[in-house]
Amino acid sequence: MPKANVTFEKTGLTVNVPAGTRLIEISEKVGASITYGCREGECGSCITKIVSGMEHMSERSVLEDKVLQENMAGRDNRLACQAQVLGGDIVVKA
Repeated sequence: MPKANVTFEKTGLTVNVPAGTRLIEISEKVGASITYGCREGECGSCITKIVSGMEHMSERSVLEDKVLQENMAGRDNRLACQAQVLGGDIVVKA
């Protein structure tokens, strides 16, 4: 199974996780403190900046795209409860 290396910029912590893991799950596992509310992709409280490696992330769903647009989030933002890592190296500002 493919793996991804996810680095949390604020702590400098890098973890190796299976492809398909959601960012919020990784954050919870290592205590990276990504704030979240609903875990369903509706509230927007888990908007997270992807510093690098966006090409190694899952595509945005219609719901995620809508919530990000409603919150005027930039192209480098994702909902941590929805975004999955697919492999490679990813740096998250959290």
